[in-house]
Amino acid sequence: MAELHLQSDLFSQTDSSKDQVVEGGNPSIDLGGLIEPEFSENAHTVLRKRYLKRSESGEILEKPADMLIRVAEAVASAEEKFGNDVQQMTVIFHNMIAKKEFLPNSPTLMNAGRELGQLSACFVLPVEDSMESIFSAVKNTALIHKSGGGTGFSFSKIRPANDTVLSTKGVSSGPISFMNVFDQATETVKQGGVRRGANMAVLRVDHPDIDEFINVKRNMDKLNNFNLSVAATDEFMDAVERGSKYNIVNPRNGMVVGSKDANEIFDAIVDSAWNSGEPGLIFIDRINDANPTPHIADIEATNPCGEQPLLPYEACNLGSINVSVMTDRSETGKYLLNWTRLEKTVSNAVRFLDDVIEINRYPLPEIAEMAAGNRKIGLGIMGFADLLFKLGIPYDSEEALLFAEELMSFVAEKGRKASIDLAKERGPFPNFKGSVYDSKHMPPVRNATVTTIAPTGSISILAGCSGGIEPVFALAFTRRNLLDEDDELHEVVPEFGRIARELDFFSEEVFAHVAESGTCQGILEIPRDIQRLFVTSHDISPAYHVRMQAAFQKYTDNAVSKTVNLPENASRKSVAEVFKLSRRLGCKGITVYRDKSRDKQVLNLVKSKKEADKANDVELPSVPIGPRDRGDVTSGITRRIRTGCGKLYVTINMDEEGPVELFSQMGKAGGCAASQSEAISRLISLALRSGIRPEAIVKELKGISCHRIVWQGGNRILSCADAIGQTIEWYIDEKMHVLAMNNMDIIQSIEPVLEEEDVNVSITESNDEEVAENLAGACPMCGGPLKYESGCVSCALNCGYSECG
Repeated sequence: MAELHLQSDLFSQTDSSKDQVVEGGNPSIDLGGLIEPEFSENAHTVLRKRYLKRSESGEILEKPADMLIRVAEAVASAEEKFGNDVQQMTVIFHNMIAKKEFLPNSPTLMNAGRELGQLSACFVLPVEDSMESIFSAVKNTALIHKSGGGTGFSFSKIRPANDTVLSTKGVSSGPISFMNVFDQATETVKQGGVRRGANMAVLRVDHPDIDEFINVKRNMDKLNNFNLSVAATDEFMDAVERGSKYNIVNPRNGMVVGSKDANEIFDAIVDSAWNSGEPGLIFIDRINDANPTPHIADIEATNPCGEQPLLPYEACNLGSINVSVMTDRSETGKYLLNWTRLEKTVSNAVRFLDDVIEINRYPLPEIAEMAAGNRKIGLGIMGFADLLFKLGIPYDSEEALLFAEELMSFVAEKGRKASIDLAKERGPFPNFKGSVYDSKHMPPVRNATVTTIAPTGSISILAGCSGGIEPVFALAFTRRNLLDEDDELHEVVPEFGRIARELDFFSEEVFAHVAESGTCQGILEIPRDIQRLFVTSHDISPAYHVRMQAAFQKYTDNAVSKTVNLPENASRKSVAEVFKLSRRLGCKGITVYRDKSRDKQVLNLVKSKKEADKANDVELPSVPIGPRDRGDVTSGITRRIRTGCGKLYVTINMDEEGPVELFSQMGKAGGCAASQSEAISRLISLALRSGIRPEAIVKELKGISCHRIVWQGGNRILSCADAIGQTIEWYIDEKMHVLAMNNMDIIQSIEPVLEEEDVNVSITESNDEEVAENLAGACPMCGGPLKYESGCVSCALNCGYSECG
């Protein structure tokens, strides 16, 4: 196994002499007030490769500390224009980055205080329906990529293939052919090998060439420097829901030229996304509904990762707060979020990003004019998954969703306040008149947008935290640099390592298991509550991925970069459900990625050599079709569990291969509850005999809720399905206990429990009528919480629903 670097969630001690510094920095301010930055070994690797100044011969000319001083001095120099103390702000900006509280986007770290001076990460360029516009955009793209930025385009205005070209009496080659020209230009520039050229191509779903656009990346040799997104209109998505057709429009003249079956196009999008991860969807009408300056232009495209919708010729500079360090630890060892520290960091970060606009050297005058006119900034967060680990909140939980809204609403509120304060000091953005803020009821703001959730790939490595709002990909993984095939960084999530040592389940064997699978699920030595907390991307259901994105989008001005990670065996139906759910929940766009659907991916689990050899050299056995037979004799355990519909008796039977079937009986009750529990039981039995692991069944059933919630022995039972899931989980826990007593290392399959006592065991609990928090589930009328009150169940939100009439 490759060496794993366990990074401290504080600061790791690293020898900065490894930087081979030729010429140190020469700061013009007193170093007395500056904090010395400390970076992990992995962060140093990234700094040396991408961020530190080099000579023409490639020798490194600065230390990481010099880089921070260079950036802080350059950005704080903007304060002089407004009569503020430059030295004071230099120290504030420097220390904010040195403590890893906030980091700006990569171009700012690379170029601030240097000759190039281009500090923005994302741009959108217009592409009109003329050769002059198209090749002007190609040239401008090269200039932006050379400066370290990424570009987005909408190709929707280009006339379709085989359409008439009036000037030559010929036919058009269509938008896809011109996208290849942009791709080749990007391939040539390669941004100096430091920051790979990145593009976003957007095509409206009502464009006549939408079929070709959807399928273009089925050939993975094409458009490798592009991400693709379909601009899905409300008309199209409504037609998908209705199962009807929608209009196709020729952009040359705006004429309707036909119609397409919405579900056929939607299914094609789903199938291509399932195959290659592309295209994603952007909900273009929703994006323009939130456009703060509709009087200037419509939004047609986004930056390469989709989180920054921009007007033509517009740029935005991004930065992210590392919320994983915004905590204090009590004497009992419990972490608490320091809201005061977070507010201070938000305020300083907004000022920093506004100052970046003042000193930025944009590659085109049109971009400089648009950026200065709207002054958009995009402040987001990173380290969210690490923060949840510290707070003890599982990512895929209702508590996490509520906390996400609380956190982002706080950042949005304090960020907006900071922009209002800057407007009082410096004036509002020049295009304020006529914007959505131009109201006597609203104070002027300095920035047309304030918040964005970016993916933070590189800067999160520098900060030593999880990326953006994503769950961790794996608890241990290899991060591969696609610019350098031999460059691999092996990482372990710091908080998992800390808790492993504190709870004394750390061992080389445990971490070998985690490194090979990426997850801690099902590892005997790791406590169940720790397994529940440390969930990874593939442990989380697609619905929770989407709901988390929607929770952050609710309080984000621009958009949210979030990928719904799907396992390799995910179905196309899962992709379709993700797309539809994202629209219903208010997301501005959505991207899915099914594991191993591409030959190369940035994050990979650490594989043992033995496993790799096996995968390469051994032909996999064929998978039997259909469930295995049930033997004549099985042994079983029965558990009684209380539900809102009555007492449920769940029996799990085992044969020599493990659990083979499940039966449930609803006490003396009949009707829907009994029939539904029987149906669930039959499907579970079929799944068990088809090789589905019990843990996977538990994951699907637990958490399903109905309108009546009950409590048993201090445990909340949400529904009959949840009760069955909890019973299977109880069975697994009992089996794990038996295996632990027998000193077994890992559970390969569930085998018969209590073989010598193959009689039914009935588990009873005390306090059968116990009810906690007076809650009774979800209201069938408004979806709010139900409550027990005066011997009846009624809506806690007082919408009028009551079981008592």
